[in-house]
Amino acid sequence: MRAAAQRETAQVTYQHLLVEADGPTTTITLDRPEKRNALALDVMMELTQALRDVGTTEATGVILAANGPVFSAGHNFADMAGASLPDVRHLFAVCTEMMDTVQAIPQVVIARVHALATAAGCQLVATCDLAVAAESAGFALPGGKGGLFCHTPLVAVARNVGRKRALEMALTGDPITAATAAEWGLINHAVPDAELHAFTADLLRRATRGSAFSKAAGKRGFYAQVGLDQSAAYALAIELMATSALTPDAQEGIAAFLAKRPPTFTQRP
Repeated sequence: MRAAAQRETAQVTYQHLLVEADGPTTTITLDRPEKRNALALDVMMELTQALRDVGTTEATGVILAANGPVFSAGHNFADMAGASLPDVRHLFAVCTEMMDTVQAIPQVVIARVHALATAAGCQLVATCDLAVAAESAGFALPGGKGGLFCHTPLVAVARNVGRKRALEMALTGDPITAATAAEWGLINHAVPDAELHAFTADLLRRATRGSAFSKAAGKRGFYAQVGLDQSAAYALAIELMATSALTPDAQEGIAAFLAKRPPTFTQRP
């Protein structure tokens, strides 16, 4: 394995990431395979900044990937060994900020999971807007087998798979297959390993077509309403739908539909 080295991408230096823009898609790759892509404090801070940087560009989609034999092994225990309570609180606050940033940027963020994603690594996959995994990949909340329960990963995982399945993962610590993860709703699709890249790119293409402005508003609106009770969710969604209907891109889409012509969208998120 090669040692981590500084990489220059779009005038930004990253120590543990590769960032590559290809047309409307930017791929951010965890690139610390010798550490199993553990989400150490400096890695999380870099990933948060990389996401924010991409969020200001004209990219419409982000692929979150990883190099090496593991997608991500989760938190780096070395950050917690012998640490003070304020230090550990800061660590998990940084992690939460990273997860929130995934959902805050206007682009569609899709995880491309080629191998095992555990603990905070599994949390990261659950946090992404979409996720595709190779059939050989796996997912686990292994704290149930050890001395530190996966409290924070469980927040994201439970919001994808429901209470009973999330608690089964967290209490047993046993990994689930990609096929099970797809069945439970942790990921969107489990695909043959050889098809992972092509399938992910195609899903992202389909998920980013149409108005980028409308898509960004839809992403913000989804995360704002999904945790509310039904009446509050509808109240918010009604206001979002009404105000969105008056935007230039919405009016262009309506006019194009009525005129039976392709739309031309001009608004940026």
